[in-house]
Amino acid sequence: MRELLTPVVVAPMAGGPSTPELVIAAGRAGALGFLAAGYKTPEAVEAELRSMSSPYGLNLFVPVPPLADPGAVERYREALLPEAERYEVDLPPVRLTDDDHFAAKVELAVTYRVPLVSFTFGVPSAEVVRALRAAGSAVLITVTSGDEARQALAAGPDGLIAQGGGAGGHSSTFTPAMYRGDRPALDVLAEVRAVTGVPVVAAGGDTPALLAAGAVAVQSGTAFLLADEAGTRPAQRAVMLSGAPRETVVTRAFTGQPARALRNRFVDTYSALAPVGYPAIHHLTAPIRAAAAARGDAEALNLWAGARHAAGRPGPVAAVIDALRA
Repeated sequence: MRELLTPVVVAPMAGGPSTPELVIAAGRAGALGFLAAGYKTPEAVEAELRSMSSPYGLNLFVPVPPLADPGAVERYREALLPEAERYEVDLPPVRLTDDDHFAAKVELAVTYRVPLVSFTFGVPSAEVVRALRAAGSAVLITVTSGDEARQALAAGPDGLIAQGGGAGGHSSTFTPAMYRGDRPALDVLAEVRAVTGVPVVAAGGDTPALLAAGAVAVQSGTAFLLADEAGTRPAQRAVMLSGAPRETVVTRAFTGQPARALRNRFVDTYSALAPVGYPAIHHLTAPIRAAAAARGDAEALNLWAGARHAAGRPGPVAAVIDALRA
């Protein structure tokens, strides 16, 4: 696996920012990019896999347990009705199950012998890990603590991703109700390395500092949101380029899973109301977010971004990678 990793890894950013063009450009610039399979149909994932040539990675979402309290999500749906009226959309019924086509996507990874497969939101079964490794894939599991690292190691991965609290987008925490996003990446990296000798990729902090602390690579997503090749929504690009950097906060308001985002009206209004409920809440808010994006209204969008987002600059992927290496 070490031969696949480069010091800078372009993180998978589901929902649009990660594109095949971004991953291909990263490879040409001497970095490793990840495709994001989350939310896509197997057919869409396969089309992206067919476009790959140089080494790359693929990220999969591990299915989460069934909702502990469907009633809490139903109450949140009621709270969102004013937003549905504001954006002239209908909210869907609460969707109790959704495995994001996990088995089909694993099978695609096996069929296409994806060089590196990473997992978010939990630990895949040892059987899945064995199947991937038998096909020639190296496997990484994302964790946010030493205890989660121990659980992940039981599945037999080739390495781990230690995700710090400053990382943008979804946290891969196994305990979303307790997650606060207040642990620096250096601390999480040290804790994970203390319980294992497998290679550890770090995420959510300064690249040179994390490499110096023993990470075999540093996974970065926020730095690439403004890259020419990224599929970041125009409304988010406009906010990030406005010259008035916003605070980032950890919120469950958009998906029911804690995620770090730029603060906006939706975050302020609904963060305190949103229960743990991924992916049910993701599906509830999807029509609102789509309508807001169509209007160019960033105040109801999930503006995923890390704590260091103000350092982001537009330009080609190669230039962003050079800046991170400096």
